[in-house]
Amino acid sequence: MGTRTGFRTLVIDTATEACSVALFDGENCAAGDWRLLGRGHAENLVPMIATLPERGRADRIAVALGPGSFTGVRVGIAAARALGLAWGARVTGYATPALVAAMARAQEGARPLTVAMTGGHGEWFVARYDAAGEEVAAVASLRPEAAAASPDTLVAGNQAAALVQARGSGRAVELWPDARAFALLRAHDLIDDAAPIYGRPPDAKVAAR
Repeated sequence: MGTRTGFRTLVIDTATEACSVALFDGENCAAGDWRLLGRGHAENLVPMIATLPERGRADRIAVALGPGSFTGVRVGIAAARALGLAWGARVTGYATPALVAAMARAQEGARPLTVAMTGGHGEWFVARYDAAGEEVAAVASLRPEAAAASPDTLVAGNQAAALVQARGSGRAVELWPDARAFALLRAHDLIDDAAPIYGRPPDAKVAAR
């Protein structure tokens, strides 16, 4: 168990098949964990947080808002809100593609890129960013053939290789979001309204009365 030395942020990322948590002391990642689970985020998340220093207690909680797994997004946001209420901590969020794009820039340098992540019903969640990391095409749920029309040479995400293969050109950087990379995000990448970003309409709609 560590001693608190500054402003702390607990980061929770359960929006995809990957599940990760991290505790930041200022800009420094004090501790973290990352697992590729597929399923079982709800069962694994709290024990992962509990292994962090001071059981993850922080002044701020940042949570991945998606898009991604409908259940995973909700698990992460529910946990962040519950802990925020218990600790009196501020809850903020970030878009999953923004973190993946930031990770890709850190690895590949400042270049325009497309983020391609697994969506639902055989589609991919696709977003485009310029070399400075600004979003130039908002996230959309696209069929692979439509996603392959992206003009960016560099593609990042867990469907990057599939997109490059479908297009027949480009460079793929296969990445999953990782809470331990949270410090790569810029201040204006954070979203005060920690509401889910689903990326596509719900599969079922409530019938009108």
